Amino acid sequence: MSAHTVWRSVFSTMVAILSTSAVLAADAPKTEEVPFWAIGMPKSDVASKLAPVPSFPIPTAADKLPVSKLKLPPGFKAEVWASGILDARGMRQGDQGTVFVSSLFVAGKIYAVQDKDGKRVVKTIADKLFLPNGIEFHKGSLFVATPKDITRYDNIEANLDNPPKPVMVYDKLPGDVPHGWKFIKIGPDGKLYVPVGAPCNLCLPPDTHAQIFRMNLDGTNVESVVKGMRNTVGFDFHPKTGELWFGDNQRDWLSEDMPIDELNHVTKTGQHFGFPFCHSGMMTDPEFGWGKDCKDYVKPALLLGAHAAPVGMRFYNGKMFPAKYQNAIFLARHGPWNRTKKYAADIVAIFIDDKGNAKMEPFMTGLVEKNEYLGRPADVMVMKDGSLLVSDDHNGAIYRISYTGK
Repeated sequence: MSAHTVWRSVFSTMVAILSTSAVLAADAPKTEEVPFWAIGMPKSDVASKLAPVPSFPIPTAADKLPVSKLKLPPGFKAEVWASGILDARGMRQGDQGTVFVSSLFVAGKIYAVQDKDGKRVVKTIADKLFLPNGIEFHKGSLFVATPKDITRYDNIEANLDNPPKPVMVYDKLPGDVPHGWKFIKIGPDGKLYVPVGAPCNLCLPPDTHAQIFRMNLDGTNVESVVKGMRNTVGFDFHPKTGELWFGDNQRDWLSEDMPIDELNHVTKTGQHFGFPFCHSGMMTDPEFGWGKDCKDYVKPALLLGAHAAPVGMRFYNGKMFPAKYQNAIFLARHGPWNRTKKYAADIVAIFIDDKGNAKMEPFMTGLVEKNEYLGRPADVMVMKDGSLLVSDDHNGAIYRISYTGK
């Protein structure tokens, strides 16, 4: 049995367990449940061999990490910052320097990474959680979002060895597995922004889905900010304008090269970005697009590549990197599974001019080799010293990118 077949089987089993809502009666006929990611799969031998790429079940050893493969612009340096962090996804830094790291399918944990005498010490501060991808840090508290709810760990940095019981902030999220995991962030308005993705590959979503919401930090006054958003796993606010920019993962199984994933720019509350009627600002959907016009929806600010899977992103506000990167977006492209030819699995730099026009260029590459992933970036975070951390959920590691000018 090939490695691809093994991993496909592991992932299918894991997702089937997470998404099963009822147990078949003992005397009922056995039927195989179709994983949510396979719904809409074309009936072809080539398509049948495609499946999501799961993280390794154990972290890659530090001396086996692909840091030597990473390619960066002149003057930049990449190194292993931390290893042994199974399924490392989202990152936030606390007031005292602790880096909090979330996970997703494989681990179900929240980690705390501390720098002690130049070495990183990794602690697990919460486990057995339900897809805890979304985290945010604010005034000593760590917010954790799952598909079901948002909780808060107060005064967490003083209690890493004995974390407090989480306080419930909001418990009315739908709880879906398909596109249910979160990326959360507090905006310049002091509100907590929370997406609810479409509960499907392609469907006419309920009024409760395919939107970005915001709420007070105590979970009150929930309101919709963005509509027509299929699935965002990364967004941030422009340091100068305060406006929201978000990546949006488009539908699967339409073709190898369509749709093209999006970077979107929100200029006013309530804008509709097209899902499920229009894809990539240029193509009406074969099923739901009849009678619709892409001109009626907000066009993407930038197209990021077919099935490129944009995930974590940050505006750069540090002082270490050259001036050209000030207020640029660093965005992690996880890389496609829904495509026979692998690419991306990189960090791109996106530059935005005063009129909101965006252009993209490669920043960190080198993690695709022989049509296989050597690693898969999941999030980026600007450290207090201006360096950039990059999480790699495929290997369970975090890399640090610094600028030396040499």
